[in-house]
Amino acid sequence: MPPEPLRPHQPHDGHEDQAPLVGREPFVRLAVPDDDDALGRLDRATWSTLHAVSPRPRPPYTPFFNENSTPGDHLVAVVGDGLVVGYVKLGRPTPLASNAHVRQIQGLAVTDEARGMGVGRLLIRAAVAEARRRGALRLSLRVLGPNTPARRLYESEGFVVEGVQPREFLLDGEFVDDVLMGRAL
Repeated sequence: MPPEPLRPHQPHDGHEDQAPLVGREPFVRLAVPDDDDALGRLDRATWSTLHAVSPRPRPPYTPFFNENSTPGDHLVAVVGDGLVVGYVKLGRPTPLASNAHVRQIQGLAVTDEARGMGVGRLLIRAAVAEARRRGALRLSLRVLGPNTPARRLYESEGFVVEGVQPREFLLDGEFVDDVLMGRAL
């Protein structure tokens, strides 16, 4: 079953035009509060143990934005008239002043329909630019060891492996490594 269409600023009624995304150039913008529903649906549609360490979300769903995850923490990739096709969360790894020069990618998701269109790369580049704009000197992230496509994408954008926590998570009965990656800005 394909994921539900994701449109900010419009309620989902199942009757939206579902034209293919090919030829629709994606762009990135800061999230707004009205993106909550679309981003929540995107998160649920893309959930996988390849990248998620928390259990699969179940109804009733909690809001996507909360006190620890605000619109200002997210950049969204959209096409056409506002169809949300991905997001990246950019945050601080700790609240410490001694760590204020670092930002961290704390989530990235792209719809199945937008895979192969360069949306992930566009989001990473936007996160790098936004982290610089916010005064960061370094950008880090954590990725699960088996997530080879994501690791390759991050490496192609200048991230290097800085550490591995072996067998950090037990997912689907398998232990998986947590890989720390980072880059200077």
